[in-house]
Amino acid sequence: MSTFLFDKIIFGPVRSRRLGVSLGINLLPVDSKVCSFDCIYCECGLNPDKREKKAELPGRKKVAEDLELKLKEMNEDGMPPDVITFAGNGEPTLHPEFSRIIDDTLFLRNEYCPEARIAVLSNASRISNDKVFNALLKVDDNIQKLDSGIEETILLLDRPNYNFSLRQTVEELKRFKGKVIIQTMFVRGEFNGVVVDNTTEKDITTWLELLKEIKPQSVMIYTIERDTPFDTLYKVPVDELYEIARRVEAIGLTTQVSG
Repeated sequence: MSTFLFDKIIFGPVRSRRLGVSLGINLLPVDSKVCSFDCIYCECGLNPDKREKKAELPGRKKVAEDLELKLKEMNEDGMPPDVITFAGNGEPTLHPEFSRIIDDTLFLRNEYCPEARIAVLSNASRISNDKVFNALLKVDDNIQKLDSGIEETILLLDRPNYNFSLRQTVEELKRFKGKVIIQTMFVRGEFNGVVVDNTTEKDITTWLELLKEIKPQSVMIYTIERDTPFDTLYKVPVDELYEIARRVEAIGLTTQVSG
């Protein structure tokens, strides 16, 4: 039940299950979550029902200044990051200056740690926006969420707070022409008296069909690692994750499993 928020703009470095030594960038408030999804498994908790004041996002200049200071410090310590990751307290592409911040980050990466990758962890809710889409094409690891091949499952698990369409999302993901990594969180349990399980045969079969359409460069499969907002959700055993990965690899896609 205990969840957490990132209390800084630049956080870490942390050892990421999927990315290596990751230096994080949080473009959302440090005291609350801002997201276009309200996933029932989110380690940052749920979106607030009410806000006493408008959410304050860090400015572009402040993000660049803090990132440069941290990269200088890591270089002096002889420990540059493997990856600079946009994650944090919600959906990073909601920031109005996201595309320009990506440009700033590319510049600083090239200046201080040219071997590091730049990654964005996103829920794919903003890829219809051309500025966001084009910025994502510039990063090394454009990681987008697709938690099922069934729209009803996504609505239950991810709870988008906009007029979500799975078909539209898939069409937008196809626009990347393979320059995208699909991430899928597998989870089981119960929510509001409804069974939660995106590992059913129907979920997996339809999800595989969508992967064939999207043709991503790779797929990341993982399950719950930290506490979630609800104690009725459970990890999917790692051997089952590897079995799902085997089916993904059978359609010709590289797969990474994090149990």
